[in-house]
Amino acid sequence: MLLLKIVFWSAIALVFYTYFGYGILLYIIVGVKRLLSKGKKEETKLPEDNKLPEVTLMICAYNEQDIVNDKMNNTLAIDYPKLKTVWVTDGSDDDTNLKLSSYDVKVIFSPERRGKTAALNHGLALVDTELVVMTDANTMLNSNAIREIVKCFLDPKVGCVAGEKRVAANEQGPQQAAAQGEGLYWKYESKLKQLDSELYSAMGAAGELCAIRRSLYEPMPENALLDDFVMSLRMLMQGYRIAYTPKAYALEHGSANLAEEAKRKKRIAAGGLQSIWWLRQLMNPLRYPIASFQFVSHRVLRWTITPFALFCLIPLNIALVLMKAGMVYNVIWILQIVFYLAALCGYMQELNGKKNKFLYIPCYFVFMNLNVFYGISYLQSHKNSGKWEKSKRA
Repeated sequence: MLLLKIVFWSAIALVFYTYFGYGILLYIIVGVKRLLSKGKKEETKLPEDNKLPEVTLMICAYNEQDIVNDKMNNTLAIDYPKLKTVWVTDGSDDDTNLKLSSYDVKVIFSPERRGKTAALNHGLALVDTELVVMTDANTMLNSNAIREIVKCFLDPKVGCVAGEKRVAANEQGPQQAAAQGEGLYWKYESKLKQLDSELYSAMGAAGELCAIRRSLYEPMPENALLDDFVMSLRMLMQGYRIAYTPKAYALEHGSANLAEEAKRKKRIAAGGLQSIWWLRQLMNPLRYPIASFQFVSHRVLRWTITPFALFCLIPLNIALVLMKAGMVYNVIWILQIVFYLAALCGYMQELNGKKNKFLYIPCYFVFMNLNVFYGISYLQSHKNSGKWEKSKRA
């Protein structure tokens, strides 16, 4: 029974640390760092417009004819004087290229669809500016986004800049529930990214808004499932930081429903497992003393052992209750039952087009962890291809 108790409490500690403990610890460490820093850090100021560096906004797209006009209107509203726009239309066979022909943009077209990573490799080989901002066709940027990103690059130690992802939700229907779960998750993620960046470096950049120094880019294998994550952390391994700025953000609608969100989560989980293996050297604390701590705590645990620990708590708790190990195990078992019933109720409400964010939080948490297991099979079936099915947005 003693061994069972040790395993049980170890699993609880692991789950708590992964989702809450690391954030709390990070908050404390960054708070101490702020206290020890000498004086208040002055806000970085950009040079005059005529001295700003040229920047390329690169949009990798596949069959995005329905969003081209909205994206271009948003791009034209960006406040930056030296901005070039490049679309990489990987395998598009709809009217995407035709619609783009009416705009003053460079289009890099590949008739064969090989996936986003191949499109990135192709596009970045033909871009002629040092700073490149990458975004998706279905995400809209705030007008000051490029200026805020360029501010970060004034630090020569910054090799990549991660913007903030914001999720917009509709007010009605099942779309709201899926978007709420995704939105809450990204708010928490954004806070962790901000603290990670303050401590040393953000742990990756999301493809919705990610900027790099082109000279640091290393072409990636075309079967990469999380190209943005691998690309940014490779720069971290070269000795550069990944800066995070919430003042530059990309707004997109949440997934249409949980089924559509599952497409994303499976791919992300599969890509996470793939990336951890490719970036395994980053877990070496002798070579990367701070980054390895952040990488393991923020990324590795979520995509590897923590989901197993979470669901192992169910049979472990049942065994301890049946063995009459003590009242505390009975209480924890009741709490587990309540938690999973709440998750089930949240899921049933989502199916019926209703919303209750208090029920949807446990639902989305369980859903997110379950998709790690689906991601394992996804990785097996997509290990030779970087192509993936787009999720329908609300």
